[in-house]
Amino acid sequence: MEQTLLTKGTYIQISVSEEQKLSARELVEHSLKHHPVSNIWDRHAEKLSQTRILRFTGSLGEILFADCYHLPRPTRSFGATDGQDWGQDFLIKTEEHTFSVDIKSMKRKSGILAPDYVLNIPASQLNKPGSKTSHYFCVSFHQCETNGTVASMLGFVDKPALENGSIGQFYKCGTMRARSDGSSFVFNENTYEVLFQEIDPPVITPFIRRLKGFRICMLK
Repeated sequence: MEQTLLTKGTYIQISVSEEQKLSARELVEHSLKHHPVSNIWDRHAEKLSQTRILRFTGSLGEILFADCYHLPRPTRSFGATDGQDWGQDFLIKTEEHTFSVDIKSMKRKSGILAPDYVLNIPASQLNKPGSKTSHYFCVSFHQCETNGTVASMLGFVDKPALENGSIGQFYKCGTMRARSDGSSFVFNENTYEVLFQEIDPPVITPFIRRLKGFRICMLK
């Protein structure tokens, strides 16, 4: 199958269908009813109140990734009966490699993304005993007045490279972090921070090129 390889600093955007959003909502409601386990954000009151939207964003990212690469859609929203899936949302096998992928989804106000924007991964997840993750895949969603919900598929983060310090930055709990706009915040837990410019872009297949809203974008 013909594929297009992008260079770093490049990502793709596609439109999210109403059917995909409906499936994500149904998955969240099912899990909230049938998978009553602790959420990773339970200790943060401001996030606990956003349970549905946080689960929806995560589930939508998994559904979108599955549809793009012809993989089975998830059957549960994160927070399943066994507590977690060991960081393996998808297992992808090629002739040479096996990838255990954990999808990381977020919402942003715009689809115009900068190189110094970041993906935050809690150390408790990355270093969790028994974790199967080999790669993280980053997805960013935003609302567009003309195109509805749009997904920016940023690409892959190599977990071993993050662990050994080849990419990313580690911040201890309590560290104050200054943003580029002059504001600041304090990390509530040990966290690995990955710059968008460090993320390896996704592979584009002919199928992905035909998806509604498809376009290639640059970090800027």
